[in-house]
Amino acid sequence: MIIKNLDSDEYNVYYDRYLQKVPSDLELGTLLLENREEFLRLLDKMKPEDLKYSYAEGKWTVAEVLQHLLDVERIFQYRSLSLARDPGVKLPGFDHDAYVPASSARNRKLKGFKKEFKAVRNAGISLYQSFSEEMLKNKGFISGSSASCRALGFITAGHTKHHIEIFKEKYDIL
Repeated sequence: MIIKNLDSDEYNVYYDRYLQKVPSDLELGTLLLENREEFLRLLDKMKPEDLKYSYAEGKWTVAEVLQHLLDVERIFQYRSLSLARDPGVKLPGFDHDAYVPASSARNRKLKGFKKEFKAVRNAGISLYQSFSEEMLKNKGFISGSSASCRALGFITAGHTKHHIEIFKEKYDIL
């Protein structure tokens, strides 16, 4: 299954911005693996003091962005599991801006973020590998929009890529 196989009714148009960031010819499992390695290489370039950096007033610190990525990984995995097991399910959205202040990300260590990202992404890879082709095509509703299990996997990789690009462009630490 590659991203080109997705139909427009499998995701909200908002997520096009993430889907456009991933190669169209990679299988989902390969994409998630390669995306994991790219992100871990970025984390290896960071220094502990970088976690406190924010490129502008009111913008998230590096630590807060890292926590946001972990939160989204977990939420999209839960959504994918829900769609795989219960086609037609209706799931609520979440306010990522509200999650960040509640996360205590500023108190975390870089080593912990690396370890957790590996564990969470590896769990996601295993989760998607466990789904049958039929399960991956299952659809439901998230925040009132149609979504498929497989689209959420591709969006997850695109979301991570989006933040890799932001780190490279705006966070003057790499």
